[in-house]
Amino acid sequence: MELMYKRCAGLDVHQKTVVACVRIAEDGKVSEEVRTFDTTTTGLLGLSSWLEAEGCTHVAMEATGVYWKPVWHILEAKFQLVLANAAHIKNVPGRKTDVADATWIADLLAHGLIRGSFVPPTPIQDLRALMRTRKQLVREAARNTQRIQKALEDANIKLTGVVSNILGKSGRQVLDALVAGETDPEKLVELTQGRLKAPRETLIEALRGNVRDHHRFLIKLHLDQVDALNTAVRELEARVEEHLGPFRKNVEILTTMPGISEVAASVIVSEIGFDMARFPTSAHLVSWAGLCPRSDQSAGKRRSSRIRHGAPWLKTTLVQCAWAAIRTKDTYLRAQFHRLKSRLGPMKAIIAVASSMLTAAFHMLTDGTAYKDLTGAYFDRRDHAKLAKRLVRRLEDLGLKVTVEQAA
Repeated sequence: MELMYKRCAGLDVHQKTVVACVRIAEDGKVSEEVRTFDTTTTGLLGLSSWLEAEGCTHVAMEATGVYWKPVWHILEAKFQLVLANAAHIKNVPGRKTDVADATWIADLLAHGLIRGSFVPPTPIQDLRALMRTRKQLVREAARNTQRIQKALEDANIKLTGVVSNILGKSGRQVLDALVAGETDPEKLVELTQGRLKAPRETLIEALRGNVRDHHRFLIKLHLDQVDALNTAVRELEARVEEHLGPFRKNVEILTTMPGISEVAASVIVSEIGFDMARFPTSAHLVSWAGLCPRSDQSAGKRRSSRIRHGAPWLKTTLVQCAWAAIRTKDTYLRAQFHRLKSRLGPMKAIIAVASSMLTAAFHMLTDGTAYKDLTGAYFDRRDHAKLAKRLVRRLEDLGLKVTVEQAA
């Protein structure tokens, strides 16, 4: 087997320690030395000095939670680093030790058998952390909103049935009044603002309940949590604006695609970066994101085509964008969804739309061009003859005789 790197190292990273194996191939002989270092800053600096003294040029490590990140940050300035997917470098079962793992990683790296995972530059990593934290805060705010709805239902207040957003202007006024001790439905209705679809009588009956101090305490508790979370989200968004400076052009390009808002575009840039050279083709990016069928075939039989986990933060955002995109009329994405929905079902169809959106994003970021839609008639133009034949066959199935002539 061809030797790629004569002096390299493999790291088995844990929370408290790093087991490092230096592999040196010289004069037809291979020597290996294993040492263990602490994951403190002093320990990692000692690891860096030892690897540098041994003349290592390449270092590989396994992606273990977040423990690999401080090791990466300290070593990236001096060595060519490779981050390995744990599923791709499994050793023989029953022979697992920290020393064996480090030695195995070093051997694989020396022969070029490790495919490096995508590690974005530090600015993109910072932006990614901000956008993921924002999403977690938004999810937690939604959970607290659901808990408020649960307390209202327990008090037999049917506010969710007459107000689309219980934390909107009208809903918040009613909730604050309930917390303050107001229970008269007539007075609560007077607090609503704007036009509500439900008539006044329906509103009164919906707000007539049995609110106790227990319910007031829970509602106030969750309202305070929602307010604190919303404040944190606003602070995060201000911070994101500062980090988006160098990538503002990329975000603006992505927002030209139907269904992608500025927040969604920021998430996409934070997850895949701005340099598409890390992915050989758009198909590699789609596969990395987990938006294409897996390959699971044996003995001529295809056993499963379920999509992989891939990049869950990116995948969920793209699927949400896809649902928004198919609502835009006369677009390629809408036509693609309805074309596949009847044959594959809505879930597989929406995954296909998300995959198309990521493919388009790859080329948009590569070329620096805005989105150009193919329009909803693209499939009809492409399959003109096939469509005509299918429609004629459909009419004949209905008992009609059809004669087709080319229009002038």
